[in-house]
Amino acid sequence: MNTETLDPRYLDLDLWPTQLAVEAMLEGQMAAIAAIQSQTPAIAQAAEAAAGRLGRSGRLIFVGAGTSGRLAVQDGTELHPTFGWPMERLVFLMAGGIGALTVAYEGAEDDVDAARADVDGCVITAADVVIGVAASGRTPYTVAAIERARAAGALTIAIVNNPATILADAADHAIVAVTGSEVLAGSTRMKAGTAQKAVLNMLSTAIMVRLGLVHRGRMVAMRISNAKLLHRGLRMVQDLAGVDGDMAARALDAAENDIRTAVIVAMGLPVDAAHSLLESHGGNLRSAIRQLDAQP
Repeated sequence: MNTETLDPRYLDLDLWPTQLAVEAMLEGQMAAIAAIQSQTPAIAQAAEAAAGRLGRSGRLIFVGAGTSGRLAVQDGTELHPTFGWPMERLVFLMAGGIGALTVAYEGAEDDVDAARADVDGCVITAADVVIGVAASGRTPYTVAAIERARAAGALTIAIVNNPATILADAADHAIVAVTGSEVLAGSTRMKAGTAQKAVLNMLSTAIMVRLGLVHRGRMVAMRISNAKLLHRGLRMVQDLAGVDGDMAARALDAAENDIRTAVIVAMGLPVDAAHSLLESHGGNLRSAIRQLDAQP
């Protein structure tokens, strides 16, 4: 595997001046991002397919082991506060269990029976989207989970860092960011991990965009949970509805801090009517505003 090979340039890395070693690591990080360039069509296709499947009930299910699993969980947990994605529509399957997020469980990534049992426990439907992440592209737990989920009817997406892998072949969509050897041989928490994190960021964000949870470059489904986010929400309502700060504050309060509802309220509809309008458009604020603007 490319990610496991030893690069002779770094054989004496421990003897280098620290600044030169850090510069070499930075070059690796930059190369990791560059490796994603060829995969933008694959990311876009996977995002569009995922958004088409998820609808109003499908779940995003993240699968991985070790570094890959931790990165997948990190990305998935951001979807609720950032896009209002319901927690009940997020599932994390981590080799060794969620406890493996902070403690390494030896042999967990090789347990294919556990992977199949974990997937079976999810009661997969055709609306679900399962994202498997593995730098090697052959981690037994992740491969078995993707195979099981696809057989159960889910849409499956693989994120890998080696070409021609079993995981990529097992999934409906494969994103293959070939990052090559690491500065520290086999330490895929570095280049491969950086590429995985970036791909996960882009993939999940593109899915949310296609689901209508972004409007005019703003996170309009964001959960307001602190003073900073309340200020951000007020600015969104003010800018999108074209009202002053006092009107935006009243609308947001009436909408119980739901930004999309508050925008519609600030444009003149009562709260209940705003809820109904958004519901009829699947929460898509642009579509709801379009209908509102078209009314005489």
